[in-house]
Amino acid sequence: MVTFFDIISVASFIGLALAFFLWTERDNRTLLHFVISGTVLAVANQVGNAGQSAFAFILIVAAIAYAVVVAWRPVS
Repeated sequence: MVTFFDIISVASFIGLALAFFLWTERDNRTLLHFVISGTVLAVANQVGNAGQSAFAFILIVAAIAYAVVVAWRPVS
């Protein structure tokens, strides 16, 4: 069964992969930050499928925002 949270999570995972390969320096530090975002998205998927839609939405927004901040940080 496909739920709304499955679609959002998979789309966000694809976005993370594209962001990593297109807009970052492809270093291990950035990859680890994106793994954190991916883990939060997986948790949000499970929480959303369990019926906690509001909390899942907050987790999805937080994971995407964190990934955006990591991808746009200046290269040091």
